Amino acid sequence: METRANYVLIGAFTLAVIAAAFGFVLWFQSLHTTKQRSPLRVVFEGPASGLRNGGSVNFNGIRIGEVISVKLDNPRRVVALAMVENKAPIRKDTLVGLEFQGLTGVAAISLKGGEESAPPVPLDEDGVPVLTADPNALQDVTEAIRATLQNVNRLVAENQQSVKNSLNNLETFTGALARNSAKIDNVMARVDGVMGKADSLMLGLNSIGGGATGGELAAMVKAIKDLAEDFDKRSGALMADGRRTLSDISRAVNNFDRNPTRVIFGGGSPAPAEPPRQGTQSRRP
Repeated sequence: METRANYVLIGAFTLAVIAAAFGFVLWFQSLHTTKQRSPLRVVFEGPASGLRNGGSVNFNGIRIGEVISVKLDNPRRVVALAMVENKAPIRKDTLVGLEFQGLTGVAAISLKGGEESAPPVPLDEDGVPVLTADPNALQDVTEAIRATLQNVNRLVAENQQSVKNSLNNLETFTGALARNSAKIDNVMARVDGVMGKADSLMLGLNSIGGGATGGELAAMVKAIKDLAEDFDKRSGALMADGRRTLSDISRAVNNFDRNPTRVIFGGGSPAPAEPPRQGTQSRRP
């Protein structure tokens, strides 16, 4: 019991150390990011449609920060607080506006221009740099959106006949489908029948094959294998008998060549000549 308690304590301590390490890493990263960024307050003297928390802050089209809060200062004034990079070349004469990614995209704070020799951004009462958006720039954005909508309307108006023809063709196609719904149902029924026959054929093949346990096809293959093995054995025996018969015939032919008289008349073979004796004494004169 004590051993189990020790294991639990060791495991809990290990998990606590790992969690503390992760927390330290996240805290260090957030601290490093905070040191690289500083707050910037942007004031809009008018509506700031589409601007919300998490929106981008772009300088000449490059993202340098994000919006962290948007609030109304009075009925005609919107104040946005953003965190931007310290290295961003923002000056007092930097132009502030809004830009959009598409007609329904989230608005982003747009910072443009500014001379390098211009003074830095003035500080607000709480020490936060503050910039005021140019009302003309906001009006330009509104005009751009209005111009885009007008272009869309003009494009639709110019292609009104084409759109109408496309809709008529679509209506004709759907009408043809409605009129031939019975035929389509018959075709689909035939397709279902074909698929059913295919399923039956596959089931038949599976029953013949027998699957993993074997079946008619397996029995047929086994019978063919047994027949081949039996034929192999019988052919081997027949070839052995043939070789013995040929050996006998060859032996008989050899005997006939050596002594044809004995083979034909059954007589004995002549006695072989006696070899001369060695060491015969010579006669004296």
